[in-house]
Amino acid sequence: MKARRANSRDRILAAAADVAREAGPGNLSLDAVASRAGVSKGGLLYNFPTKAKLMQGLVENYLKDFEQALEALIAQAGDESALSAYITLSSDDCEKPQPSASWIFSAIAEDPEFLAPIKSFKRQLFERLKGETSDLGALLVCFFAIEGLRSMDLFDSDVMTPDERKLLILSLLEIAVRSPDS
Repeated sequence: MKARRANSRDRILAAAADVAREAGPGNLSLDAVASRAGVSKGGLLYNFPTKAKLMQGLVENYLKDFEQALEALIAQAGDESALSAYITLSSDDCEKPQPSASWIFSAIAEDPEFLAPIKSFKRQLFERLKGETSDLGALLVCFFAIEGLRSMDLFDSDVMTPDERKLLILSLLEIAVRSPDS
């Protein structure tokens, strides 16, 4: 039996991710994405009517992949809490080189709803973690420290040394381990 061929939307998103990695999201060209995906520009625009919608699709794919990786890490870790898994996965994610985030401002200006999937994902994740711990204070410290770390990475404004970053992650993991599950 043949493997199912990726649909054009999936091919476009994979091509856009490749082009964004190579050129940076701010330099993403719809023509380059269409060419890489093997679709016409009209086909690309049928799936993603604007560059902002394409970028939003990339963000939604990233969130889906992050959620799947989080679920896999939780399943693999066994006794490790979801909060510990979130800290570990996020810190690993922050170690990867990030392109400039200036493209985000353009996407938000073009489509104010650009951040909606991110807000929804973060809210759902926070509610899930909140439901899995009885120590709301520990969750708040860990969750918002990680989100701060992510923001510093995204906007290339990290002020910590590698040793300070490592200490932060170890401290957060200690807090998460001490945090009693519900």
